[in-house]
Amino acid sequence: MKYEEYEELAALLAAPTTPLMGAALRGLPPKTLDTLATVVDQAAEQGWRQVVADRVRVFADEQPGDGPQAVAAYFTTTEQRTGSGMSVGWSPFIAALTSTEDVPDLRHTETTARPVPVGEAAEAEEDFADPKLSEALHRLAAFDPPAHADVLRVHLPTSRVTRMTP
Repeated sequence: MKYEEYEELAALLAAPTTPLMGAALRGLPPKTLDTLATVVDQAAEQGWRQVVADRVRVFADEQPGDGPQAVAAYFTTTEQRTGSGMSVGWSPFIAALTSTEDVPDLRHTETTARPVPVGEAAEAEEDFADPKLSEALHRLAAFDPPAHADVLRVHLPTSRVTRMTP
């Protein structure tokens, strides 16, 4: 395929409700539709992982100092209130930025927890978090919901984003 054909296909897939795409999708057998849905989900998840890696790289490049370059960034989980109750997602703030391959100790420590009002949490995220990174982390959590103790690792040299369970 030529580049122009990829662009045309991408535009068609981005608008699956157009008459042409609707007709094409209706003509596919159910097994093919299921396979297509799975491939699309995998591609979307990979795309959001790339957004996370790109935004973390931008953040790491903006850090002051002449020391070693960052190798990895880590995100911990946070509880989020939704209309359907509580869910666990990725915090939009980097928990650690390391210059080595060694994984830092990111275990939860014993602290006194205080509930943060929803408005206050949303304000903090709006004021201090990278909106593109925040959205990508929320989307990744929707694809693959983390458990409370999980850690998300972003390896900058390879742009690999992996969920780790200590």
